[in-house]
Amino acid sequence: MLEHSFGGTPFTLGVEEELMICDAETLELSPGIERILDALPDGLPGQVKPELHQSFLEVATNPCKDVAEAGTELRELRRTVRETAGGLGLAIGAAATHPSALYEEQAIVDRPRYTELIDELRWIARRELIFGAHIHIGMDHPEKAIYVADGLRGYVPLLLGMSTNSPFWRGRATGMMSSRTPVFRAFPRVGVPPYYGSWEIYSHRVEMMMRGGAIDDYTFLWWDVRPHPNLGTVELRVFDQQTRVDYTIGFAALAQCLAHRLAGRYDDGVPSVEHPWELIDDNKVRAAVVGIEGKLIDFDRGIEVEAFEIALALIDDLREHAQELGCEAELACLAELIEQGTGARRQLDWYSAHGDMPGLLREIIDASEP
Repeated sequence: MLEHSFGGTPFTLGVEEELMICDAETLELSPGIERILDALPDGLPGQVKPELHQSFLEVATNPCKDVAEAGTELRELRRTVRETAGGLGLAIGAAATHPSALYEEQAIVDRPRYTELIDELRWIARRELIFGAHIHIGMDHPEKAIYVADGLRGYVPLLLGMSTNSPFWRGRATGMMSSRTPVFRAFPRVGVPPYYGSWEIYSHRVEMMMRGGAIDDYTFLWWDVRPHPNLGTVELRVFDQQTRVDYTIGFAALAQCLAHRLAGRYDDGVPSVEHPWELIDDNKVRAAVVGIEGKLIDFDRGIEVEAFEIALALIDDLREHAQELGCEAELACLAELIEQGTGARRQLDWYSAHGDMPGLLREIIDASEP
């Protein structure tokens, strides 16, 4: 079976954000990653890394003991990359798509992983001009990690709906709240993951794909939620990148609380539930289209329910877990998001009122200030 690092302190957190590098004057995407990496100060907490396109960067916290520590580190990372970029005539923005950018105009980062990805997937990879947020939760046992990852599958549509922040693509409103979702859907090994059921089955299926030449290792499984054996975490990857850092931190709290509840069920011997893949996937498409402004399927009741009601009920249900984990205030921030509208709704409303795409970009960049 696969080697793993599960066994450390449970419910530690790591947060990754994918951010846009823009020209400070035109606000269009700019291939500035290498200049930013060269100019970053020494001793930066966590990491700043390139992604597929030269107009991307990723910030990643160190493993943190709780949401408050992760939030402090994430704000410092955003602040530092924004200040560094500003000194180079660049600006950093946060949203799940740049509203008007064209992927044909973007240069690819000259790293083997990315050049090989382009060689393998070609146009599918070149058009991946999208930005997400990833949240890692520490797990202390491989079987528990599989149980938690399997349990999180059913929450994927709701988490996407709550985080939707990409209504524009190539300068036009798409009619979707998460345009990022269909763009990424073209990749292999993405979206709603299989139900694995045990560490042995997961290991066998990953090793089978590696032996067959489909993947080099499990990190090429880009599911919405996946075990991360080397880090000893379960990673949630479904979120659209948030403009306001407070909301990224809120989703970190939500992810931690969900994992805490599911781990408790594992410890209590509650059998794992395998929701049908096709129902989860249908729900996810709905969430990408309507966000939380329409109905999603409530699997527990087997009926359609207003998505915002499901979201508010989930936050309320997790309050005791948040109190135990010390992240009640951060979780409560998401109730504000639900009541005021997701990032996608805020973008659409602003553009409807002003009709100014450069102005919308300026709003996004300004609101990305930590």
